[in-house]
Amino acid sequence: MTLPSLLLVGAGRMGGALFAGWVRQGLAPSVLIDPSPPAGLARPEDSAFPSLDQAPPDFRPAAAILAVKPQMAGTVLPNLAAALNGHGVVLSIMAGKTIADLQAALGVPVIRAMPNTPASIGHGITAVCAGPGTTQAQRDLATALLSAVGDVVWVEDEALIDPITAISGSGPAYVFLLAEIMEQAGIESGVPPHLARQLARKTVFGAGALLDESPDDAAALRRAVTSPKGATEKALDVLMAPEAWPAAIRQAMAAVVRRSQELAG
Repeated sequence: MTLPSLLLVGAGRMGGALFAGWVRQGLAPSVLIDPSPPAGLARPEDSAFPSLDQAPPDFRPAAAILAVKPQMAGTVLPNLAAALNGHGVVLSIMAGKTIADLQAALGVPVIRAMPNTPASIGHGITAVCAGPGTTQAQRDLATALLSAVGDVVWVEDEALIDPITAISGSGPAYVFLLAEIMEQAGIESGVPPHLARQLARKTVFGAGALLDESPDDAAALRRAVTSPKGATEKALDVLMAPEAWPAAIRQAMAAVVRRSQELAG
């Protein structure tokens, strides 16, 4: 697969993860804009600049990828609008900012996406919503870019992006926290640190792979591991108590939605 030239504005964790995934899929020479892009992210054929006003004025990317923090919108959006000069399409992964706000600021069609960091190894999933005025060709380009780094789901209702963020956008952090806690608890139980880490990581990895490949739902897979009156059942009695995981996960996801809505303002 060969991907067209892109303008990436913001090479932080998410922007950098996407770019790394695109490079592995054969990305054409592109331009990165970031005050301090991660070392080794840009290839010799790419160009990196600390600000948009230093980018080559004759560079015409297939799309501009907006991947900066929403707190930087006031500075970045006017400069990006000037660079685009009414041409092209913007694929935004900026948290919180709505399509309407971005199109008003940029003067070009906007497609809003919520990817996650497993995109950096080709196992991401991205929810996408197209703004008014986007063409089918622009939607197809967004699909091509995002499917190069994982699965893609299109939604018509932009209001779904915030709760989707709570599931898949922030979700890897919940999983990493679980692995972190399992590793630490193993160490505290006397398991050597290197072994506790290997066991926790491979268990999370293997369970995720099984969940992805199995036709059974998560509840059925959980029950398959849980022998009646066995050790796992005792663990789940703790984790599934109403005030434990059921409450904590819902509260955590609600907090993501609230913060995403705050960032929109």
